[in-house]
Amino acid sequence: MEKQLEFELMASMMCADYSNLGREVKDLDEGGIDSFHIDIMDGRYVPNFAMSLNDLRCIRSLTGKPLDVHLMVEHPLNTIDLFIKSLYPGDTIYIHPEAEYHPSTTLQKVIDAGITPGIAVNPGTSVETISMLLSIVDKVLVMSVNPGNAGQMFLPYVRHKYETLLDYKDELEFDIYWDGACGEDKIMEYAPLGVKGFVLGTTLLFSKGRNYRETLQRIRELRF
Repeated sequence: MEKQLEFELMASMMCADYSNLGREVKDLDEGGIDSFHIDIMDGRYVPNFAMSLNDLRCIRSLTGKPLDVHLMVEHPLNTIDLFIKSLYPGDTIYIHPEAEYHPSTTLQKVIDAGITPGIAVNPGTSVETISMLLSIVDKVLVMSVNPGNAGQMFLPYVRHKYETLLDYKDELEFDIYWDGACGEDKIMEYAPLGVKGFVLGTTLLFSKGRNYRETLQRIRELRF
């Protein structure tokens, strides 16, 4: 029997129209987006510069909905306080464990500030190497593409990583989120398995010639 599932939808704001960012945030907010995903890139950890601290602060001032801040930067501990001060309780900060000498120290600062702690897992990062961190984070953002650019192709070998993390999530009490090349087929396959949320970019949400409300409603009405 077909049924509807509840899952979170996050807008990848690096894909938004920056010529009218305020309108984009308003339309997404009113259209029913659950949170705003903000990719911060330093040109060193990944070969690209994307959003900035000022972009984050601007979006934070325009919406009351949660922000998911994805730090694709080297040594996030050096600047983590700048991001913490710009966020509200209920917002999330993800770090990449391999970008930091002592990732648990950085995550503890996030926890102590009342911000939701998360880790982002690259396609080439094994679950075994981050297993000790799974017990101290609330969210795990699994990259299904190599980080750094929008519009990339899904990497099929990441399926095994999702399967492994889904086996751990209930015992260690964390939620799993999908990031990269997210189409309706991926939501249809992984939402029933227990993936809690999906970051939407150019594959489903942006540059499609449809208003956000219609697009988000169509996704939420998928039958499983």
